[in-house]
This record gives sequence, structure tokens and C-alpha cells, in this order.
Amino acid sequence: MTPQTLSVSRERWLLVTLAGIQFTHILDFMIMMPLGPQFREIFAISDAQFGLLVSAYTLAAGVSGLASATYVDRFDRKRLLLTMYALFALATLACGLAPSYEFLMGARLAAGLFGGVLSALSQTIVADVVPFERRGRAMAVVMSSFSFSTVAGVPLGLILANRLGWHATFVAIAVLSGALVLAAMLTMPPLSGHVAAAKGRSALSGIRQVLADRNHLRAFAFSLAMMSSGFLVIPYITLYMRANVGVSADDIPFIYLVGGAATLVSARLVGRLSDRLGKVQVFSVLAVALMVPLLGLTLMPAWPLPGVLAVSTALFVVMSGRMIPGMAIVASAANPALRGTFMALNSAAQATAMGLAAFVGGQLISRGAGGLVAGYWRAAAVGCLCSLLSVWLARRLVLHGSAPQRTSAHLTCD
Repeated sequence: MTPQTLSVSRERWLLVTLAGIQFTHILDFMIMMPLGPQFREIFAISDAQFGLLVSAYTLAAGVSGLASATYVDRFDRKRLLLTMYALFALATLACGLAPSYEFLMGARLAAGLFGGVLSALSQTIVADVVPFERRGRAMAVVMSSFSFSTVAGVPLGLILANRLGWHATFVAIAVLSGALVLAAMLTMPPLSGHVAAAKGRSALSGIRQVLADRNHLRAFAFSLAMMSSGFLVIPYITLYMRANVGVSADDIPFIYLVGGAATLVSARLVGRLSDRLGKVQVFSVLAVALMVPLLGLTLMPAWPLPGVLAVSTALFVVMSGRMIPGMAIVASAANPALRGTFMALNSAAQATAMGLAAFVGGQLISRGAGGLVAGYWRAAAVGCLCSLLSVWLARRLVLHGSAPQRTSAHLTCD
């Protein structure tokens, strides 16, 4: 299936709309992690229970992504995206109204079920409408939502939580999501060119075709390794910063503000370099470089704020940067005729990886004397191994739409 041709302005509006949807979706997940200390105090839960709260969302998203593989190619992308996004907004509102840990757990499961399809749909739409030679830059625009969520969303969300309570943060995300549903109805074009191709096969046959392709299986393994390397560590950054490094609750937003601002600048550079130098090459460099700030942050002693910001910002820049060529690699590894089903299954794999990594990370750390977090470095060490594995796997993928090079049959054509 060839990419649907859009005008330059229409393509730009589409990417901005997808970035806005991704912003709220990512913020809804990310805001949970810096709110960890508040949840521990309010609901009297342990670090492992908090890790389960984070994992519940991602595991539900994994189930949702797996289920969506049976129907994602059978509907107009716009209609399906808006339906799931509206339900996600309602689930997020339920999170903001949660009176107890159990109710919040249920609301997070619902948010994961509806939100788990959003990333896959957004990435599928980018791959459907943007030619391979511009796909790195297009992914950078959509994935700049990560930077916006860290530079603006998380700090503002924490300010709301500190002044009005954590409930207000989720209510605000739900209201913004509702506004974006209306905006997307006006700005997104219909995307149904793939529907005719899906009519000739059953829902399960599409999944079987995806899973029968060894290149697809390698791409799923690549996604698992890439996501696990970060989410073994990310959910517990705030806990470690406050307990071990001595960062105050008022200073925590600066970690996300400075880190997000830096990634906002670096994302466009990484996108251009990915298109110019090769997506696999740029990903490999960043995935190896990730190990330095990953270990540096988890071994950090009590430091002044400028030193903390230097290490945390480096982590944000490298971790978000590798996701730009990484997701372009994943989207391009799919057989174009099966891309929607493939991306839905990949979303399930990624969400499962994040959930399991967050859970494993919670088991690897513990509380020592004086409430200090112990063993955090072990989570980072496992993350480093996953990052190296992702490099090895990336170089064994075949990418559709890329210019052929003189490589072995097992190496990426990029």
C-alpha cells in the first residue's frame, strides 16, 4: 500500500493533531511517576504497590493493543482514533475522581484499555501518509509530544497537584483531551484507503500473517528491548531523587522542565540526522550512549540541583532521542499491507514491556535505613543489557521503503 498523498499544509496539520493527542496520552502516563510520593502517603501503599499501579496501565494497554489487532485495519483510522481517544478522556476523568487506591487502579486499567491503541494508530497514520525519506522528521514532530509533556505538562501537572491536589491534574488532562477530540474532528482527513485490502481476510488471518513474518518477530523483540531499557528505571526517578539525592518536592518539576526543554530542541536534530545518516545508525549510537546517564542517575549521591539537572537532562535527551529513529525503524519494518495490524501488535508488545519492566524495577529496588532507596543501580544494569540487545536486533531488521544497500540479507537496508 503506497502512502496516501496529502498537501504540505494538510500533512503538517495532521502531524500537529497527532502530536496533541500523543501529548495528553503520554502526560496521563508520565504524571503518575512524579506523583508517586503523594500516592504512597495518601493511600499508604508500598513502592511495589505503586509500581503495580504504573504497570496496571501499561499491561491493560498491552491487552488493548493485542485485541485491536483484530479490527484496526477494518475501520477508518480517523474514526477509530477519535472514538478510542474520547473513551480515554472519560477514563482519565474517572482517575481524577478516584476516592481510593482500588478505584484509581480500576480507572487506570480503563485508561490503559482505551489509550493503548492511540500510539499504534498515530504511528500507523504517519507511516501511511508520510514517505520513508521524510518519516524520521515526521516521527520527530509527533514524538515532540514527549518533550512538550515533560517541559510543560508534567511541571504544570505537579503545580496543580501541589496546590489543588492530585485529582486536579487528571481532571485537567481530561478536559484538554475533550477539546482535542473536537479539534481533531475538524483537522484530520478521512483515512480509509486500507479498508478495502482488509476485507479479503479474516481478523485472525491478519494476525497470523503478521506473526508468520520473521522480520516482524524481530521487530517485536526490538520494541520489547527498547522499551524495557528505560522503564526499568523511569518510574522510580522521583522516589530516588527525593529519598537519596535530597531533591525537594518543589524542585522536582525542574527535572522535567529542563529535561523537556532540552529534548524539545534535540528532537528535531535527531529526526534530521536519522533521515540523513540512517535510522539504524543513529539509533545504535544513542542506545549505547544511554547507558552512561542511566547508570549515572541511579548511582547518584546527594548532589546540588545543577548536578542533578545535568545528569537527568542527559538521560531525557538520549532516551527520547533514540525513540525517534527507533519508532521509524519499527513502522518501516512492517509489511505495508499489514501495517495497522502489525503496529497494533507492536503497541501491545511495547505496553507489556513497559508494564513488566516497571514491575521488575520495583522488585529490584528496596528501602534501606532511613527510607533510602537501595538497589536502584541493579535496575539500570538490566536496562543497559536491554539497550545493547536492541542495537543488535535493530541491525537485523529489513526496512520497507528504504533504499537498498550492499548488506547481508540479515542487515538493515537503511
